[in-house]
Amino acid sequence: MHHTPRHRCTTTATPMELHAMAVEFPVVHGHPNRLPFEGVLTLVDTPSDKAPNGSRGHRVILTRAAAEAALPSLLGMAVDYKAGWDGHDARQKCGIITAAEIAGDRIEVAGYLYARDYPEMEDKIQASTTRMGMSYELADAHVADMRASIWTLTQATFTGAAILLRDKAAYRRTSFRLTRNTRGRTQHATASNARRTARAI
Repeated sequence: MHHTPRHRCTTTATPMELHAMAVEFPVVHGHPNRLPFEGVLTLVDTPSDKAPNGSRGHRVILTRAAAEAALPSLLGMAVDYKAGWDGHDARQKCGIITAAEIAGDRIEVAGYLYARDYPEMEDKIQASTTRMGMSYELADAHVADMRASIWTLTQATFTGAAILLRDKAAYRRTSFRLTRNTRGRTQHATASNARRTARAI
C-alpha cells in the first residue's frame, strides 16, 4: 500500500450500504489480452494489520467517507506487480481496474489483466490463488492526526493497486483471483452488480 485523498440498499433483515461504480467495455469474445479478475482491495473503517509503505511505521484506517469519495478515482487505474509478489512496482503495470464497490467493510474491485502481454502471470497466480491479495496505492492522503499511533485517512485519491501475496499486504483479509470462465463478457458478476448499482445512483 503506498501513500503520497450513495446509494443506500436495505434489506428487511440487515441494513446495508453499497456504493459501486464501473466502466463499460464493449464485448470482444475471446479477446487474447483480457483476463478478468476480481479481488478485495482493502477494508474501510478497519485498522491495517501492519504499517503500509509511506505511513512512517503507522498502521492506518481508511474511513468509509474517504473511500466513498475516492471510489471514482479507482476506475481506469492500473494494477501492478513486483517480482516475488512481495510489494509494489508502479512501472510493471499488468492490468486495469474497471469496477469498484464498497460492500460491507470491503472495497471490492474487478478488471482485466493483460494476458497476452504477461503470459506467465496466469499460471503463477492460479498456483497461488489462496495466498494472493492486493494493496492500494494512494496520493494526496490526508491524515486526521499525525500524532496518533494509528493514522486515520480522511481523504485520498487512488492511483493504482498491486497484486501481491496476502501476507505481504498491510491488510491480511484482501484477496485476488482470476475469473477466466467469464472471458469474453463485458464484466464478471461483481462488475455486473456494480454496473446495475451505478445506473441507480
